[in-house]
This record gives sequence, structure tokens and C-alpha cells, in this order.
Amino acid sequence: MAPRTHGKRKIDAIDLTGDDDVGSASWAHRAPPGDVTQSQRNSWMEQGDEADAEDIVISSQDGEDSVYQSYQLYGNLDTKIVGVQYYTGHATPGEHVIVRREPNNPYDSNALRVENVQRAQIGHIPRTMASKLAKYMDSGALLVEGSLSGHVGSYDCPIALKLFGTSEPVERANLRSQMKADSLPSAVIDQKEKEAKKRKAEELKKIAAAKKGKGGKTGGGGQQWGHSSQTDYAGTLSQGDGNSSQSFEDLIDGSERFNPREVGSVVEKFGAGEDALAAMPMAECPKKLTTQLLPYQRQALAWLLEKENPQLPSAGSDDAVQLWKCSRNGQIYTNVATSFSLKNQKPTLASGGILSDDMGMGKTIEMISLIASDNADSTVSSKSKTTLIIAPVGVMSNWSGQIAHHIKPDHALRVLVYHGHNKKPMKAEDFGEYDVVITSYGTLATEYFPRGKKDPPSVPRQQGLFSTEWRRVILDEGHIIRNPQTKSALAALNLMAQSRWVLTGTPIINNLKDLFSLVRFIGLTGGLERLEIFNSVLIRPLNQGDINASLLLQALMATICLRRKKEMKFVDLKLPELSEYVHRIDFLDHEKEKYEALQAEAKGLLHTVQRNQTNSNGKGQDTYRHLLEMLLRLRQVCNHWKLCGERVNSVLSVLESQKVVDLTPENRKALQDMLQVSIESREDCPICLENLHNPVITACAHVFGADCIERVIETQHRCPMCRAEPLELESLVRPAVDLGETSDQPDIDTDTSSSKVEALLSILKASSKKPGTKTVIFSQWTSFLNIIQAQLDANGYKYARIDGTMRANERDASLTALETNPECTVMLASLAVCSVGLNLVAANQVILADSWWAPAIEDQAVDRVHRLGQKKPTTVWRLVMNDSIEDQVLNIQAEKRKLMMTAFQEKTGKRMKEGSTARMGDIERLLR
Repeated sequence: MAPRTHGKRKIDAIDLTGDDDVGSASWAHRAPPGDVTQSQRNSWMEQGDEADAEDIVISSQDGEDSVYQSYQLYGNLDTKIVGVQYYTGHATPGEHVIVRREPNNPYDSNALRVENVQRAQIGHIPRTMASKLAKYMDSGALLVEGSLSGHVGSYDCPIALKLFGTSEPVERANLRSQMKADSLPSAVIDQKEKEAKKRKAEELKKIAAAKKGKGGKTGGGGQQWGHSSQTDYAGTLSQGDGNSSQSFEDLIDGSERFNPREVGSVVEKFGAGEDALAAMPMAECPKKLTTQLLPYQRQALAWLLEKENPQLPSAGSDDAVQLWKCSRNGQIYTNVATSFSLKNQKPTLASGGILSDDMGMGKTIEMISLIASDNADSTVSSKSKTTLIIAPVGVMSNWSGQIAHHIKPDHALRVLVYHGHNKKPMKAEDFGEYDVVITSYGTLATEYFPRGKKDPPSVPRQQGLFSTEWRRVILDEGHIIRNPQTKSALAALNLMAQSRWVLTGTPIINNLKDLFSLVRFIGLTGGLERLEIFNSVLIRPLNQGDINASLLLQALMATICLRRKKEMKFVDLKLPELSEYVHRIDFLDHEKEKYEALQAEAKGLLHTVQRNQTNSNGKGQDTYRHLLEMLLRLRQVCNHWKLCGERVNSVLSVLESQKVVDLTPENRKALQDMLQVSIESREDCPICLENLHNPVITACAHVFGADCIERVIETQHRCPMCRAEPLELESLVRPAVDLGETSDQPDIDTDTSSSKVEALLSILKASSKKPGTKTVIFSQWTSFLNIIQAQLDANGYKYARIDGTMRANERDASLTALETNPECTVMLASLAVCSVGLNLVAANQVILADSWWAPAIEDQAVDRVHRLGQKKPTTVWRLVMNDSIEDQVLNIQAEKRKLMMTAFQEKTGKRMKEGSTARMGDIERLLR
């Protein structure tokens, strides 16, 4: 039984750890990628894939297929572990263990081995039971989790297994039927279906009664934006409203009050409440600092110092430290999350944690104060005194500048920027000459994975970032490593460091799995550093509404994460007011005509995709590409119809006649255009099912994250989606410019505007009547920034610009102009570039010209303006076309924001499931 992935399959990926102990209950010997037959599978095996089998199995250390996260509990199975006398792995009752397939076992090809969280084998599942479960685990139809239900005896040990299967209705029925035939338990899912049928019958009765009594009362189920019932909505901007006589107050009256960070009125609970945070002790301000820390920043420093010097709990204490508790006799330490125990051995505690203060609260200066606190009589013993800071390229100069600004000249820190032309061969003793080394994620990944080597060399090395043990490692914008399979995440994990810190205002962007990679990086022990355990102990129980899992997660966050929000009373940032509005705009008649034509075509394509989801001839995938482009065009026509050029039809027509296109200059440009559609459509990498990271496209027109596909190429040399070969690194086509920002120049006619451009100009004209107002205009399309730029020129505005096509010195000049030139009142900004690390407090107004799929990106962009140092009230405008796809984008954003706000007490069914099912569900909603 091959696992269904609802139209877009997650393909088998590489074990990126270099660990040769691969395969697990979830992963071993799964079906090849794509919708394939058994004969095709056999053919591939005969062609030599057998040698690559272990290489293309995801290691359980690295990732779990997102499709498994939506699996439901089918039944509980009590059995035992046999052969325990032959193995050294120990475990205690209640402890979570891992059941792994062992297909190469010389004595039993169905073997299931059981390991503790330290990967030590405890024994095997009995042969008879293993023969029943093996085929389900091999196909991915069942995910098996285990925990010990009794003590380990001389020869065996009782174990309780949980069997999880698909939530898709048709496949669920088939799976239940097969399980019953094999005498495997499905009582849990049987009972849930009975309850669901009963609820449905009761709902139908209520509907029938309502129709009979009152004609069927219906209510609006749409998202309520703004402050509860106090939404200030007074109309929309239509043709003719964009005139210069309109006042700022008129614009506000004609817009909808919007507070995205209070959607659902849910309070984030990161372990500690506001009262407990307010009562935290304060550290003295380091003498090396020129800047006087604010009280809440001194509290952060005290917390940082404490977390760098963790102490094990005392014997018999009720307190848990990093989820470890100590027995009364002091001989046994037990992890309260996994029940894993150590006898006469002390667990290793992580030094460091996650600093997750709200964006704009000063995480940078808090970490600088920690570095400044290091001195000769520090309680931490370390060979190295050098701190390594890893940051996005655009933020590196900010770190060196802030260090120079906040540290007294007579205590100046020796800072090295290890990147680009400044990078030279260096050994451990060379790095030791500096107090701080600043580098980028790209440099880190490149050094860990040298080109031309199949596997990364061992650590420590003779030279480079992996030659020394750092005093501490700081990951700025640490959510960058949220995908544990990327090169950046694996490189960061393998750095040698005494303390490890993650700085991020958004520790969770998509789902709780984002948190796992951060937990693993900081070095937490006891089992949660393994994704199977993290899933079984936290993610899956939370999705099922388990209150104990919620409490456990809050305890975890309380011990490793510090999170304060700007609006907390004790923080008292004294930031000026932030007002956010949705400014709704009506289409002009000719715009509406173009939009409705595109919408009709997109709906037709959606029906085609739905019909062809299980079609193995490849045309379904091509139609899906067309649909993604149509969605992109719908969003672009909301900005300006000039953005909607024909860009991918030519290469798609070539692919219909041949499997791989020749990389001529014309085809390379067409592939880049197709890649651009995937980037702007926020597609996932089909290997890891995470958002595209360093996106590339193959000559057979499949899009991947570069980190994932490069590892596949090193072992297979063929496309994992269509098996096209040969596939080489040189044949990967990258975006035309940085960050996938298109360099297309639409045919700009300043006499031909659009409703949205006119609305934007009306806001600029109205706000220009308020002296000192400066505006940042964000768009995800640089081509739209070009259109706006032409209109600014025509209307006499002085402006600056930052986007991914510009060099670093050009970006710095633009920032300086906005900050120092009083005539420069507008900044045109690429959302992808400016959502991270920049300080734009010189402006006090933000216009979000189009909506981004991931709301955290928009929030980060706004916080570049509304942050510590902002002196003026700040206004944010979200421009939304009425009766368009943009309305549905806002609704999808609301759900993602709600996930972030409830991330530490997730409820089943209340979050967006990742993967293709959710993707198609989103598309259906967008085209309502």
C-alpha cells in the first residue's frame, strides 16, 4: 500500500547527517517518488537504485514527512520487546522509545528493532507481530510509536504501541479494512467515526428544525478584523476618490481599522505570564557599555547569564531544569518529557537558549551586553573568548556598527567580518585574536559542505569556522534554520560552541516543527532533540488537544525561551501609537473585466487539476503549474495589469514534446520565469515540503530547494520527480537575481495608472500635508516598484529604494538618504529584503501594496519602522482590492497568525496542515 500524498507527493530525500544508521518506523524503504507502479519501482531497482537506497532515506534525526503530522490514531497495541538480554540499551516504564524497520536484518526481513532515545537498541518486536506491521510501515500506511508499559525483564519487556494512519476518508476506509483482516487494532478510529456520524446526524436535525421553524437562519462566518465590534469601516475608494484635496482624516474614515496581532483575541503563552516576567531579577549594566540598558533589558541580561551557567536540580527537588528532575537519593535523573532516565550519571545541560523578544525591543544590544559581561573571572571556563555571530548578509554591518556604538572606546571589541573579500584562510588561533567574528549563513553552509565532497569532513578541522570551539554562537534571525534539513541548519548544528543562542522574534512561522530545529541546535538533551520523539511527545498530542502536552510545551518554553512583547506594561517602551488600516479599493471597469477573465480561467484550471491529481502521465503537474501562474496573475492584476506578462507558456510547450529542454539562453530565461512563478506563489520544496530555500529549477522544469537537490544529485544524478537524467549541478538554473526578485521591466506609461497606484498616491498626497511624514512602500514585486517609481517621478517625489537587485553599498546609501535627507520622503522597498534586520525608524508610515502569504514577513516589515527609536505615531495601510483574491489572502493570513499566537497550546484542527492537501485547500478558497 503506497502512501497517498494528495496530489503532490513528498519525495524521498537524502540523509543529511552522515549517520549510517538510517530508516525508522516512518521511513524505511518507502515507495519511490511520484505516482508509480510496482513494475516501475522494480525497474528502477534493477537499474542500480538499490545501491542508493540508504542514501535516499530520510534520517529520523532530520525530518518527518509533513503528511504524517496529520495522521490520526487508529488503535493501541500491547505487545513486548524480546531479546533484551542481547542488547545494552536501557529504559524505564513509561519511557518513549523508537520502533525502527530493519529490513536488512539477516535473520528476519520483517524485523522491527526498538531503541531508546540515545539510539541504543533494547531489543526486537516478536517475529509474528513484526510480520504484520512491517508491510504497513514500509509503505508508510502506518506510523508506529512506542512506550514501555513495564520493567525490562531478563528476556523481554512489555511495550505499548500506537498505530497512526491517514486522515483521508477513502484511504482511511481501505486501511481499516486491511488492518481488520490482519487482526490489527483500529478501535480508536472506529469510535471517532461513530461519534462523527452521530454529530452529523444531530446537526442535520438542528438544520431541519431551524428551516421548519424560522426558514433557516444563516449567519456570516467570515473573519472579523480589527478590534472586536469596534471596526471603523466607512466605505471604499472608488474611481475619482484619489484627488489631492482628500485629507488624511478622510482616508482613515474610508478605511477599515486592522489589528492583525489580536486576531482571535488569543494571548500568547510562552511559559511565563506577564507578572512573572515583570518580577524577573535584573543584572547590573556592564561597565563596558556606553548605553544604559532599560530595566527589561537588564532582566534579559540576567536571564542570559543564568542560561549560560545552568545547574542541575538538587536531589528530591520538585523543580525541573531543562525538563530533568533528580530522585530523592540523587542517583537517578529523569526527563519529564520522555521519561528517559540516567542512573549514576548526570545529564548534559544545554548552555544557551532562545531570545524571542518582540521585534524592535533590542535583542541586539541585549546580546552585546552579554558579550561585554565576559571577563577574566567569569564563572564559565572556556578556552575561547570569541563569540561567533551568524546573520543574514544584509544585517552583518548592523552588528559591527551596533557593537562599535554601544561599547566604550577604551573597551572596544576586536571584530572580524568573515565574509566575501574579508575572508581568508584562518585557524583556531587566528580566530582567537578577535572578540567577535561575524559571518553569514551562506558562508557557514559553504564551509561545512565543501564543493566536490559527497559528505562533509569531520569536525574539528584544520582551518575555518569548524576549527575552533567558540565561546558562544549567536544565530541572528535564527528562524532561518527552522527547516532541519537545510545546509545552514546542519552546519550550525555541527559548530563547536560552549553556549548556543537563537535570536528570533518569530520562533514559529508555519508550525510547531519550526521549533524543533531550534531546540536541537541549542543542545537540549533527553529525547526532544530527535524529531520522532518531538512529534510523539509534543506535536501530535497537541494537535489532538492533549492538555498534558500543552503543559509540557509551556514548561519547555519557560526553560529555554524568553519572550516579551512590546505591549506588556512592564516593558514600557513608550513607543508611539501604531494604527493599522485595511484600505479597500474598487476596480475600474476595464480592470474588473481583466480580473474576472483571469478568475474564470483559473477556476477552470482548478477543476482540471482536481480531476488529474492521480494522473501519472505528468499533465496534471503541468496544469498545476499553469494554475499557480494564474493565481500569481490574479494577484498581480490587483496591483497593475502591466505586471501580467506571458512568461511560461513557451517552455511548457517544449516540455510537452520532450522531457528535458536544452539550456539555450532562451530556454534558460523561460525556466527562470517558471522558477519565478514558484517563488512568488510560495511553493514548497518537494523534497522537504518546507518553503523553497535557495530555489533552483532543473532542465526538466522541477523546482527544488538547492540544499536538497544538490544532495540528491551527488548520489543519484537524476531528477527525483521524473527520473530524468543526467542531472548535474551545472544544469541547475537559479533565479535571475537575488532572492528571486524579477528583473522584468514592464512597459511603463505614466499616463496609464491603476486603481491601486492611484490609491497609493492619494495616501502620499494626504500624508504629505503632515510635516515630517516619511513613508516606506513595501511590495513583493520589484516590477511593481518600477511602476510606482515612474509615478513618483511624474509627481515630483524624492525617494530612495532597496531591493534584491541592488548591491550592499547601494542599499546603505538608500538608508542614509531616508534618514538624513529631509526631501527624501519615500522609500520603495522589496518586502523580501526589508522584512529582516533593517532599522527604518526614519519613516513613520508604511504602505503594504500587496499581501504576502506568510503574515510573519509582513509583521517583520512593519516592525522595521515601529520599533525602539521610533519617535512618531506610526500608520500602516494595507491596500486591498474589493471582491478579489486579496480578500481571501487576508483570511488565510489570519489563520497563520492565529497559529503563531496559539503555537504553544495548539488545538486539533485549528491550524493549517502543511503539505499539498492544505495547499489545494487554500487554492480552492482563493478562487471562491
